[in-house]
Amino acid sequence: MEIDLNLIGMDKGKQYETIITTVNSENVQNAAPIGVLCSGSDTILCRIFKGGKTLENILSQREFTVNITHDPELFTLSTIGNLSKDHFSRDNSIKGVDAYFKCEVISVKEAVKQSDPIRKKDEANVIKSKVTDIVINKEVQAFNRAFGCVIETLANFTRFDLVGETKKQYYLTRFRECSRVVNKVGGKEEKQAMGEIKKELLKKGYEI
Repeated sequence: MEIDLNLIGMDKGKQYETIITTVNSENVQNAAPIGVLCSGSDTILCRIFKGGKTLENILSQREFTVNITHDPELFTLSTIGNLSKDHFSRDNSIKGVDAYFKCEVISVKEAVKQSDPIRKKDEANVIKSKVTDIVINKEVQAFNRAFGCVIETLANFTRFDLVGETKKQYYLTRFRECSRVVNKVGGKEEKQAMGEIKKELLKKGYEI
């Protein structure tokens, strides 16, 4: 199959929520939710903090699998560490996912952002990888958190004139957090949408 991340709805410059599966030297499989930035039609970047099996396995094996799914249970189980052996296929993908692609590591750099809760320079690695194979089990659109943030903000916006001051302040706090996420992982469309909502809130007299 053609190697093109657009086939699974991934656009250059946007970050998507995925589950990365890896193996160690003893072929023990591991899964963890990781945000993946599409940096080209066949390249991705992912930034992973030290201390977990995912980074350890990637540095050791120099390869991994990115699973695309909208299944909330798979994200939950992989987050809390309860994804069983039965969930994995022989090729180290997760059974039943909409699509997955194989990656080989191109480069690894240590990096940390000022906004991170962990500031030590050696606590995070940015991994650039080349996509070597894509398997699409059904038509899929990789999930970008920014879209969810826009929808949440719109839902809150419709309630502003119906709630008390305490709830309004909560909604404003959520707006600021959603704006932060959209600016970090969203594209032009999501950023424009949040800008329109901000204009309307300012019209209502709220301080953003």
